[in-house]
Amino acid sequence: MSSSLPAPVRRLRRAGLPALICLAALALAGCQSRTSASLGDVTGSIGKSATQPRNATEWRSESDRWGKRYEANAKDRDAAFYYARALRGLDQNAQALAVLQGAVLTHSNDREMLGAYGRSLADNGRLKEADEVLSRAHSPEQPDWRILSAQGTVADQLGEHDRAQQIYQAALKIAPGESTVMSNLGLSLALSKRLPEAERVLSEAVATGRGDARIRQNLVLVLGLQGRFGEAEALARQDLSPEEAAATVAYLKRSVSQQNSWELLKGGAGRAKPAAAARTKPQAASEASPG
Repeated sequence: MSSSLPAPVRRLRRAGLPALICLAALALAGCQSRTSASLGDVTGSIGKSATQPRNATEWRSESDRWGKRYEANAKDRDAAFYYARALRGLDQNAQALAVLQGAVLTHSNDREMLGAYGRSLADNGRLKEADEVLSRAHSPEQPDWRILSAQGTVADQLGEHDRAQQIYQAALKIAPGESTVMSNLGLSLALSKRLPEAERVLSEAVATGRGDARIRQNLVLVLGLQGRFGEAEALARQDLSPEEAAATVAYLKRSVSQQNSWELLKGGAGRAKPAAAARTKPQAASEASPG
């Protein structure tokens, strides 16, 4: 990872995404680092906790607390669930997956646990398995928009953008105007080169006032892909310093001028973490993340 990259891009590259897709912040997402809100995955979370850790220190505290309880009794459902969530929040994805693999054997009918397991599989690049597990984490009779959003981000990572968009639309029927789903849909439309539609959806998501920097950064990417770099930089300045915004847009300008910029974008989506990343992530929803 080149130290010459803008700081926001370097942070997103740590999630394993190519630079251009990182600018979408999926889930900045997850996309994005889960230490702030999570990437989730680029998709929503499924945690029961009323509060969500907001930074690395709080995630470490959660990890220590639930880790001790998990070590005392690995079959403790909540201990496994929240310990794995904290590990994901710290980007310790392999360890989180190991915890959840054991937990789903003990709690095989727990759909919330299955949802977390599906996200964790996606974090670790096991996308086909994640797709199958997430499909079992809810039912047609009782669909969960958070699970649907997670499924959509996995479909996008598999390159199945039409299917992903259908899934996001189904999620929006359950949760109209949900900004995290709209953000994921917008990025999916961008991946399909449907940029005016992507801009419209992302602008609507920003206008809800319920989104965060991840959604605005997705819109920054879409504006940049259309060559509207001045607008992109002005929007980026809402969340970045003037220097960071300028560096990020300059990097985006160089990237989109490359002949293979669309291939780079699609390649990035294929490696994104729900979840997020956003977590590409795409982006996180109410656990607003790791779940």
